[in-house]
Amino acid sequence: MKILVDADAFPNALKEILLRAVLKREITTVFIANKKISVPNQPYISMEIVAQGPDEADHRIAELCEAGDLVITADIPLADRIVTKGAVGLDPRGTIYDENNVKHLLAMRNLMEELRNNGEITGGPSAIGEKTVRAFADGLNKLLSKRL
Repeated sequence: MKILVDADAFPNALKEILLRAVLKREITTVFIANKKISVPNQPYISMEIVAQGPDEADHRIAELCEAGDLVITADIPLADRIVTKGAVGLDPRGTIYDENNVKHLLAMRNLMEELRNNGEITGGPSAIGEKTVRAFADGLNKLLSKRL
């Protein structure tokens, strides 16, 4: 198993939690973004910079992803792509994406996008707080305990 991180908008508070878990277990982890992200100098942790563009990091993650991998992303269409390949996803807010829920979450995401586009809903998700950090840590721990 390797961990692929959709790192363009990955919160620093969560990055610290992820890095502690990865360093402890020495899991191959690749941060993928269209700009440089600071990562520890370890043989199993790397950073890959992709071209500028709205879905370039997503395309690269989907390309690298294999069955059994863990992908950390808030992008539900990407989660759908990786689950189809046999991987599992983890949202920065702690939601686990798997074959049991990803199609439902994708449908809900598409509905909410349509409502936002029609001006029926405004605003976005709340800021990352202590409860969110705890939910991410719990989801990460659950997935790593199950897969290792």
